[in-house]
Amino acid sequence: MKMKQVLYDYDIFPMVFPVNDPTEITIKPQGAHAAFSGSYRVSVMRVDSGSPRQDFSSWNRTDYELSPEEDGCLRFTYTAEAETELIVRVFRGDSRVLQLSLYALADDMACRIPLRGDLHMHTCRSDGREAPAVVCANYRKRGYDFIVVTDHGRYYPSLEAMNAYADTEIPLNILPGEEVHLPQTDVHIVNAGGLFSVNGLLENLANYKETDGELDKRRFDETVDCPDIVSMEQYNAEVDEIEKNLTDCPSNVNSRWYAVCVWAFEKIRQAGGLGVFAHPYWLSDMWQIPEPFTKYMLAKHPFDAFEVLGGENYYEHNGFQTALYYDEYRQGRVHPIVGSTDSHGSTEHNRNSDICSTIVFAHKNERGDIIQSVKDRYSVAVDSISAEFRLVGEHRFQKYACFLMENFYPVHDRQTAVDGEIMRQYLTGDADAEEMKHTTAKSAKMWAKYFKTK
Repeated sequence: MKMKQVLYDYDIFPMVFPVNDPTEITIKPQGAHAAFSGSYRVSVMRVDSGSPRQDFSSWNRTDYELSPEEDGCLRFTYTAEAETELIVRVFRGDSRVLQLSLYALADDMACRIPLRGDLHMHTCRSDGREAPAVVCANYRKRGYDFIVVTDHGRYYPSLEAMNAYADTEIPLNILPGEEVHLPQTDVHIVNAGGLFSVNGLLENLANYKETDGELDKRRFDETVDCPDIVSMEQYNAEVDEIEKNLTDCPSNVNSRWYAVCVWAFEKIRQAGGLGVFAHPYWLSDMWQIPEPFTKYMLAKHPFDAFEVLGGENYYEHNGFQTALYYDEYRQGRVHPIVGSTDSHGSTEHNRNSDICSTIVFAHKNERGDIIQSVKDRYSVAVDSISAEFRLVGEHRFQKYACFLMENFYPVHDRQTAVDGEIMRQYLTGDADAEEMKHTTAKSAKMWAKYFKTK
């Protein structure tokens, strides 16, 4: 998204820090035109507590009288009392020079970092346009911190993407994955981060047929205990058993479809992945999934996360899924959620290449922690179909994500644009492993600069 003018002129760090933790804040000019000279008043105010101009909020201002230090920066130490956004205004005399923002986090969030990523997207190994490794480079350029390659019926393309960068360090976390398409159901399911393929368990599916069932094409690595191939007879018997035990399935819900979904989600969990119920309101002739089935799925919750946003730019797709998520919330069923591009082309020539994403508040950018953080509902879905982004999720996380979208990610994305270009050059032989490692190290420093964690 478009970066605020003030962020071109001034840097502030750390941007995010824990509540009740005295934190030194630095404001750094970004060029001679923005240099500080003389004396300034810096005022810090909580955005949630009213204007200090009003009598009842007159307390809501902490002032500092400052002059630039030897390196040209202004510095002050601030202790936040509650989780909220903070407005920082710099005055020279009676004139406001600039305004920036900070965010203070409570303990459960102050130990986490916000990772933007995609858990559902396609490459040329199914019906997408670009090669898996190229797709990953293109999405790093767009600001993604992690990505799950999920080709239709195929797990091995995600391994191909990871293997392309196996001899160097990269700043993007590539997770294994696939979009699961099983016999006897039209429901689309995403295996995000699973350590073995669910599609690869059946002989008549694409992942098996295209790789001759090679073990290394259907599991993450040799340490993974991957199940044996399942015959259609065994598959049907296992699904029969699940369907037989469905005692509350309404007559207008396809019980076979549901039983197959339960089988798939159980296998994804066995693989250590995140089982995502994808895009039920996709208009594929009609809604992809009959609405009674969708509502039964949400009531029973056999999945790990609901793809509340993703794939298409018409209102019904994401609008109806969002409304249903909040309807469920009102009934006390709070589903973990993700947003995904469901992209089939990773450049700007695809109108839908970057329309939705997920911000996961995780302890670190690792597969298991991302999956667990989504399961624990530390995520927000981002709708970027229009120039004005929209957020879906719990109110507390929306407020923080809004701050990040406006203040942190535009700065973050300047670095990731460089990262992604170096990744692309590495694939074409125009950059070497050392260049790749150098930009990866710079990205790592960015997190330490802007986030003070507990």
